[in-house]
Amino acid sequence: MALSHHTKVTEFILLGLTDRPELQPVLFVIFLVIYLITVVGNVGMIALIRIDSKLHTPMYFFLSHLSFVDLCYSTNVTPQMLVNFLSSRKTISFCGCLVQFHVFIALVITEYYMLTAMAYDRYVAICNPLLYSSKMSKSICMSLVTANYIYGFVNGLIQTILMLRLSFCGPNEINHFYCSDPPLMVLACSDTYIKKTAMFVVAGFNLTCSLTIILISYIFIFTAILRIRSTEGQRKAFSTCGSHLTAVTIFYGTLFCMHLRPPSERAVEQGKIIAVFYIFVSPMLNPLIYSLRNKDVKDAVKRIIKNKLQSK
Repeated sequence: MALSHHTKVTEFILLGLTDRPELQPVLFVIFLVIYLITVVGNVGMIALIRIDSKLHTPMYFFLSHLSFVDLCYSTNVTPQMLVNFLSSRKTISFCGCLVQFHVFIALVITEYYMLTAMAYDRYVAICNPLLYSSKMSKSICMSLVTANYIYGFVNGLIQTILMLRLSFCGPNEINHFYCSDPPLMVLACSDTYIKKTAMFVVAGFNLTCSLTIILISYIFIFTAILRIRSTEGQRKAFSTCGSHLTAVTIFYGTLFCMHLRPPSERAVEQGKIIAVFYIFVSPMLNPLIYSLRNKDVKDAVKRIIKNKLQSK
């Protein structure tokens, strides 16, 4: 089976967000700052959860892995994009493009189900608190996280193999700032029906499946919260879900706009703007959302600062 014997393209040119040269240095600074905030925020969240023993719970275990996925997710695209902002020739090798393509899909799908696992964790904590320690044991949490990574990797691998079966004989200009499904399929000079169908099936199934589980979990959660008689109890229960719901809304809202549309030139142009939100904005905001809206995280930061000051 020859995967790409008709492919003449050895590298792709990434057209990026804009072709206006005067905007390139400005965009470089903006996205560099966003990336640095993303790295500091997510690494800080992972370190905080590992250091503070009071955050050694299933919810924060999943949150540390969400931060790790967000960090990898942004790092997969941002360095290449930053280099291209300052380069006259914005190229990426054929192999490099496919690696970026695979890693991107693997991490997106992993994030779907990491957010789903966090919703399930909240469901068990609020609806079945007496069974929480057994249903969310360390081994179960580890199994859920491992399954998420494996499932994401396998999905990415299948999509990459299907992309390899396409022929690319020119042109080689990708109308995007990273190697994404729709703009790559626009460049293919062979039949894209199977790849296009697989893209819609995988994106539609995983988006719908993970979001359905999240919505069902929250229906049960809200029903249980409304049964709580004290206002203070309701407020505490809602506060533990608020950060997660905000992250889910930002991530899934942009992804639905991005993936569930046919690959066309107009869709690709719109997709570039939407992609900025879920590749750069969402990973940057998640640590801020969980730190600013979460009392446990704020208390952990205060404890660490207090201990550092006392040790001096």
